[in-house]
Amino acid sequence: MAQQKELGSVTEWRIKMADGSSESLAQQTGFACGAWLALKGLIMGLILKVCDFFKKAWDLGQNDPRKVIHCLKVGMALTVVSLFYYMRPLYEGMGGNAMWAVMTVVVVFENTVGATICKCLNRICGTFIAGSLAIGIHWIVSQSGKEFEPFINGISVFLLASAVTFSRFIPSVKKRFDYGAMIFILTFSLVTVSGYRVDKLLEMANNRVYTIIIGTALCIMITMIICPIWAGEELYMLITRNMDKLAYSLDGCVGLYFNDSGSSSDDDKESDKKLLGYKCVLTSKATEEAMANFARWEPAHGRFNFRHPWKQYLKVGASMRACAYCIDALDGCVNSENEVPELIKKHMSNIALKVSSESSRVIKDLARTMKTMKKSSNIDYLVGEMNNAVLELQEDLKSLPTLFINPQPLQGADCPEKKNTGAVALMDIMPLVTLASLLIEITTRIEGMVNAVEELAEMGVYKSVADEKNQNQPVSKSNVPHKQEV
Repeated sequence: MAQQKELGSVTEWRIKMADGSSESLAQQTGFACGAWLALKGLIMGLILKVCDFFKKAWDLGQNDPRKVIHCLKVGMALTVVSLFYYMRPLYEGMGGNAMWAVMTVVVVFENTVGATICKCLNRICGTFIAGSLAIGIHWIVSQSGKEFEPFINGISVFLLASAVTFSRFIPSVKKRFDYGAMIFILTFSLVTVSGYRVDKLLEMANNRVYTIIIGTALCIMITMIICPIWAGEELYMLITRNMDKLAYSLDGCVGLYFNDSGSSSDDDKESDKKLLGYKCVLTSKATEEAMANFARWEPAHGRFNFRHPWKQYLKVGASMRACAYCIDALDGCVNSENEVPELIKKHMSNIALKVSSESSRVIKDLARTMKTMKKSSNIDYLVGEMNNAVLELQEDLKSLPTLFINPQPLQGADCPEKKNTGAVALMDIMPLVTLASLLIEITTRIEGMVNAVEELAEMGVYKSVADEKNQNQPVSKSNVPHKQEV
């Protein structure tokens, strides 16, 4: 309760607290003091945002140190290429064109080796072809006379720029040579237009080509020698991680539906992450296509040959997404508001959990095949067990009408009561039937994953486990057959 007290000419307001004590209210501040407090709050808010930004940046670098290494590699490349400006002998040899080497490093240095090589080769080819055409057109113009020079240059720029711009809409060109087409337009326009005022056009074009080659060669060497990040290896690891996530999500969804997730309350957040892991598979299409495109530019590295079947990884990823769409629908069934009676759940729980368990075992075995790059000797057995579990699930589905939709004896002449009872029982089992049909569809799509991985194993020349054992097994005298004496 507020109380007013007058002390001389000053009025003081005090508030009585619950413990019997009283506190005085602060007096209203003036305009200057309010402005200072607002400015102070603004500065403190800005400092907090800056601190939060640096904390997020620190966490990002700590979670993936390769990003920090990439930044250091870019800084190293720019420092080295800047020597063409700092050292007089190099500057006198290149002149102002040395800036093109700096620009090349800035625009072509990417995170992965494949992306860097792709951009470097596109830039070199685009610059060389455009420069050659521009010099050829400049020679034709010089033979035609000064009065026709602006018209021929303008028409050539218009036709070639329009044609190359249209080619960028072609999917095959856009996928692999979009950057080269853009560099072609830029270089051809610059050389053609500048050739109208510059006398030593050939020398200028040569210097620019040389500096661009120097910049691209420096980028390729640094990105391949110092902590290289291979796009093919990134694609390979992405596919294997997504397979594991798919298996955990399938087990988690069915287990959660039948209250058999097997996780304690302490690790609920971790189990939720595993449960929603299939969403990473649904959103990884663009990343897989980009990595597969860049991996085709990379040389042989690690366990991957020069012509490794990177396109087949896209087929594996597409089959995984087809399975993930069904798991997404399965997750919708788990979170549905329609509740199924516990008696019906108990009747179907064992076989549904068996189907999900056998299916996830197949996916995990495929992931193991991808990780070890060795053909599995158990995949046919696991697929057979999965199909047997599906047959059992189908038999249990056929027994549902006889178990749970039983007509009730009539109490009078009310026939609608009987119809109503059967309809309610049918609505009760509909969510469970939907879940069972989704499980059957998932097993069908898992077989598509098996076929895609087996094709990859054949194209990638995966070794079988039996062949590796035979190679590693020492040859003993007891294993050598003796010739029979005649």
